[in-house]
Amino acid sequence: MLRNREIQFLLLVMGSISLTAILVAAFISPVSTLLVFILSLLLMGSSLLFTRWRYRELDKLSVYLGEISNGNDSLDVRDNQEGELSILKNNIYKVTLMLSEHRSLLQRDKVQLTDAISDISHQLKTPLTSMTMMADLLSDPNLSPAKRSEFTHHIRVQLERIDWLVSSLLKLSKIDAKTIPFKKDRIPVKNLIQKALEPVMIPMDIKGQTLSIVGDDNVSFIGDFNWTAEAVINILKNGVEHTPEGGAIAITFSENALFTEVIIADNGKGIPKEDLPYIFKRFYKGKNAAEGSIGIGLAMAHSIVASQNGVIDVTSDGETGTQFRIKFYKQVI
Repeated sequence: MLRNREIQFLLLVMGSISLTAILVAAFISPVSTLLVFILSLLLMGSSLLFTRWRYRELDKLSVYLGEISNGNDSLDVRDNQEGELSILKNNIYKVTLMLSEHRSLLQRDKVQLTDAISDISHQLKTPLTSMTMMADLLSDPNLSPAKRSEFTHHIRVQLERIDWLVSSLLKLSKIDAKTIPFKKDRIPVKNLIQKALEPVMIPMDIKGQTLSIVGDDNVSFIGDFNWTAEAVINILKNGVEHTPEGGAIAITFSENALFTEVIIADNGKGIPKEDLPYIFKRFYKGKNAAEGSIGIGLAMAHSIVASQNGVIDVTSDGETGTQFRIKFYKQVI
């Protein structure tokens, strides 16, 4: 402690002041000189004791910070007292809590990344294995032209599936990283529905499904037209896949002072109750999932809507089918 330049300077100043006081007291009386000398020693001793105590407290803080750097963030350094050291301890404790929270978030992201890589590997492994087997069969010179055409078609289908999966995952990763600048245009819901129906009209026609659209032409909201259309397309595809032949899909939209709402309903077999909390989780496939389903379409729809100040709610049962309710809340100025 005495090697500290600040302490040395303090002792020098206090010693100088004490010596000056002793010399002045010497001209007054011997008793005054003795009294000033004793008071000077007490003052310097008290200062050294107080400084030593502060050094010990700072040393404890140093040990505490060392524990934190080693990952032990369960210690509580607060003493709930007044003073600069207490304020410093409280601030250090707040920083410790922030670091602990960030560490937990990083650990959670690490687990999610590991799970995502595992899921992606699983999703890619199935079509790759299938294509490898069919490629081996195609190498057979005695294979009939019909079988060769069939295997070639299956390989093309699997390649399209891989392309869609990779493209969807790239879009999801960009949305999660908030690197997509969503536009804020005035979107007429009627135009949005027309755009979203284009990819599903042929599958609906093949299955003989009926479609009804109800809504005012003036209903609109602020958002990104193309990204929102992709979200609605994924929801419509889900409805078409889970609605039987001859079934019905109904789309209604409306607007009020708080939000613009789009409802997409079908009379299909519905979503089991135990699956409802997880349908927007990527790679999740419920009991009634279609064959070949990857479980990423609804997750993408949810991320797109949530990124535009919106929410998606879903209700479903085996008798009335499934209803997706999308709400785009208006900005409050």
